Formats: sequence, structure tokens, C-alpha cells
Amino acid sequence: MNKSLTPSAYNAEITIPPSKSYMQRAIAIATLADGKTTIYNPDFSNDSRAGLGVAKALGCVVDEYKDRVEIRQVHNRISDVINVGEAGLGLRLYTPICSRLRTGLTITGSGTLLKRPVDEMAAPMKELGVTVTLTDRCAPVHTEGFLTGGEVTVDAGKSSQFLSGLLIALPLAHRSSHIILSAVNSKPYIEMTLDIVKKFGGRIRNLDFKDIYVEPIRRYDGCEYTVEGDWSSAAAHLAAGAIAGKATVHGLNPDSLQADKAILNILKDCGAGTEIDGDTVTISHDKLKAFKFDATDSPDLFPVIAALAANCDGTSEITGTDRLIYKESNRAQAINDEFKKLGIAVDITSKKNTMFVTGGEIHGNATVSSHNDHRMAMALAVCALTASAPITIEQAESVAKSYPTFWEQWINL
Repeated sequence: MNKSLTPSAYNAEITIPPSKSYMQRAIAIATLADGKTTIYNPDFSNDSRAGLGVAKALGCVVDEYKDRVEIRQVHNRISDVINVGEAGLGLRLYTPICSRLRTGLTITGSGTLLKRPVDEMAAPMKELGVTVTLTDRCAPVHTEGFLTGGEVTVDAGKSSQFLSGLLIALPLAHRSSHIILSAVNSKPYIEMTLDIVKKFGGRIRNLDFKDIYVEPIRRYDGCEYTVEGDWSSAAAHLAAGAIAGKATVHGLNPDSLQADKAILNILKDCGAGTEIDGDTVTISHDKLKAFKFDATDSPDLFPVIAALAANCDGTSEITGTDRLIYKESNRAQAINDEFKKLGIAVDITSKKNTMFVTGGEIHGNATVSSHNDHRMAMALAVCALTASAPITIEQAESVAKSYPTFWEQWINL
């Protein structure tokens, strides 16, 4: 699907969708919990729907309502093949989780997920009693054996998603576990996992992201859980307010553990007007200046803050491009290629692990590609606001991965 956007002022007041990251974690723990779990303010993006499909495949009854989802573990037959769609988080979460439930499972997916290496899981899973067989370093993933617990060394330097899977699965192992982290990134995402595991009754001690101790528990107890608003989805609207008018976004937790809450600090640093009132954040346009930001822990923010930088005076420096290679697209290269079509200077070669974006006039009458990446599509929509003429975005439907109503809201606003 192509989406043609005309330059426009931006004045918005919206309630942001729930967090996809928290929703996926809640579904994953609910598949292991005794009794019924009710998830309020549910997210129904493609990735979260894939997670609900996994819950059914793992023997749960899932009832969906507009305001909630109910998941009950009834110990039905577990499927031999688990499909996580295009969710990279889902693949890394469910490999250890499924290995806690049964042996001889295959976890697969679709689209670009089948080209994203996950070989970092193999050695730690072997230490914990499970043999993992990969397909050219990627999914489909086949597991043999049961997750036993014990001591294991994990490299979470490229992604923390597999570590999150272990943190959810290991509390139900028969013995305690000691996770030694040889490297770690995306600490806020690990904190999110620890937060939700605690809410469901897990007992985990995190010692400065170097040693993590997991105490075995007999079970997770089903409970009621409310998903907070999604800072990742809010980032595009907040950046739009900063460059083209005003955005008032409801439903955001200012004390959230979500990594992408960092968008607030970026907007303050570049000079945007910022107001916080309870769960409402208002960002308004002002003269914007270049900024520096380390996005190592916030790879989902990278495209939209690059779009913000394109509207700032001077050259912004964004660190963390090494984290972008195996996202839905190679985001560093995608930003470089598509922004240059719009006349924006992007440099990803002068300094290791760093992108420089120089603000300037955004050229219109251009066709750009989202690279089938939801974050790229939203960032290009932000660019279109201040372009000199209309812009057409190819593969605009990619937003459904995390934000199915994005275009409906964006066009109305």
C-alpha cells in the first residue's frame, strides 16, 4: 500500500495505544499462569495478535473483548509448531518458555523474521538442558529437552529479548538459576520484564545487570493486569508536535520503565515546548536545535528522532547504529537511503556506531520506502509534515505490526 502525504501543520489531541512490549510479555506469562489472567487496555497490533495465537497453541483458552483479553491455561494439547508471526521478541521469548512446557517443539515465524539471526540462544539453552537446532542461524528453531535451571552465561549485548524469555521461563524451573551477563544492552527492556514477572509472583534479584538470581516458584498465579500506554507509538506524534504545531497525548506513564520514554529528554534538549500533567504530555513547536543522543537502549526511537533531527538547525549526532542491523530493516541504511531522497544529509560512515543527521529543507515530490518497517513508515510520515511538496510512502501498511490505527489517526489529525 502506498500512502501520499501533503505537507501540513500538526495539531493533535489523542489517547495513545497500549504498549506492545508490555502486552507481549503479559501474554507470555499468562500462558504459564494457573487460572485466569485478565489483561485490560489490550494491544491488538499484529505482534500482539501473534502472541495470542501462541497462547492458544500452548493450550490456553483466549477470549477477546474490546476492553480486555482473558487467558486461561487449561492444559489442552500443545501444538508441535508455534508460529510467532514477524515478532522478533516473540521468537526469543517463546524459545525458552516452550522449552519449559514440553520437548520437541518448533518455533517459526514469517517475513523478515526468518532472516534475523538468533544463534545467541543456542549455547545458553544447551547449558540449561535444551538442544536448539537453527536454520542457517535463524528460525525455524527446533528444541529438544526441558529447561532445567542452573548457572548460565548470557550475552545480551546485541539484544535483551532472549534474556527476557529466560527471566519469564526460569522461575518455573525445578531449581534456582544464576544468570551471568557477559554483555548487556537495552537495560530498560530487562527492567520491564523484571517488573511484570514480579507482578505475577516471580522472585528475581538483579545485581547491577551483572548477575541475576532466579528463585524457583511453584507457579505463576493468574491475575488482573492493565497495559500502560506505548511511548514508542507516542514518539511519532510528539515529534510531529515539536516540528509542526502541537501534540497533546493522553495515556502515558511519566514514570514508565519503557526505554522510549527517552523521547521526552530529546525533545527538551532540542528546544521543544514540553508540559506534563498526570498521564498527559503536550509538546509544542519552537525553534529546534541539533542534539546528541545515545539510542543504544532505544533502537525503536532511531527513525523518528532522525526525522526530528532533519528539522533541527545544525547536525545531530545519534549513537547506536550497531543495534539497527537486524531490526525489521537495516534501519541505519534505510534512514540513510530514504532521507537522502528527501534532500537530508545523513552520514553513517564517519564515526563507528554513529549517525549524523544535518537539518535542512525536506524535498517533496519524492517516493520513499518504509522497507516494510513500521518505525520507518511513521518516521517518514513525520518528515512529510514539513516537506516542500507531497511525499509518497511505499509499504505504508507496515505500521500494522505495532500500530494498526496509525494512518487513520494521522490523516484525521
